[in-house]
Amino acid sequence: MAKRDSLQLDEQLCFALYSASRAMTRTYAPLLEPLGLTYPQYLVLLVLWERDGLPVRELGARLALDSGTLTPLLKRLERQGLVERVRGADDERVVRIHLTAAGRALRTRARKVPVDLACRAGYDTASEASMRELAQLRAELVALTERLARSAGAASASQ
Repeated sequence: MAKRDSLQLDEQLCFALYSASRAMTRTYAPLLEPLGLTYPQYLVLLVLWERDGLPVRELGARLALDSGTLTPLLKRLERQGLVERVRGADDERVVRIHLTAAGRALRTRARKVPVDLACRAGYDTASEASMRELAQLRAELVALTERLARSAGAASASQ
């Protein structure tokens, strides 16, 4: 059996993840288009549907987005009438993001997006085994992300 070359593109975990991420984003596009959302806007709303009124800093941390990326996203969502930015009464430096009535109402229309996405990815949402497989894949990706974050933290601490 021939030895694999670890420097071939197809042997790279990073490229497999990158390709999967791009395919996932492309698959979301037609599902989110009827809602008038882009994928990053959808992610912002997912966080706000969990916890409305987050400070911009916490929202950015939750999504791993810097303010240069998050601010234009929030401005577009505000122009769409889905969120509003409100300065803190006790500290005007803190800007909180609140859903509007339209932003809260969009949640109902978005409920089918995860199911439709799973189906497009080849998972049978009526099958327990298929849903376990999907949950396992997600758990493995979360664990990988956590290991890489710990490794990056350890590497920066030793420098």
